[in-house]
Amino acid sequence: MTIQADIEQKIQYALQPTFLEVANESHMHNVPPDSESHFKVTVVSAEFDGKILVARHRTLNALLKDELAGPVHALSLHTMTPAEWQEKNGEIRKSPPCLGGSKAS
Repeated sequence: MTIQADIEQKIQYALQPTFLEVANESHMHNVPPDSESHFKVTVVSAEFDGKILVARHRTLNALLKDELAGPVHALSLHTMTPAEWQEKNGEIRKSPPCLGGSKAS
């Protein structure tokens, strides 16, 4: 199973999201081809109702602690309640280009 699939499975099981997108953005960074080290995670879940952003991120960091301790170098989190997701019309910001490593000018 891929790291991306592991992340998706853990989040699905724990948070039962109404929307989940786990995007492997490793290709945007200075890493070997087919790496699974940089992810953008968008989670919409009623489990986030009444929780501040830091608490939501802590939930995901705890859930993905094994991945963060090993192969995952960066995790961009977008955590919303269903109402917040609807207010944003299901849109999130694009990730900026990588400026680190040998890609920096």
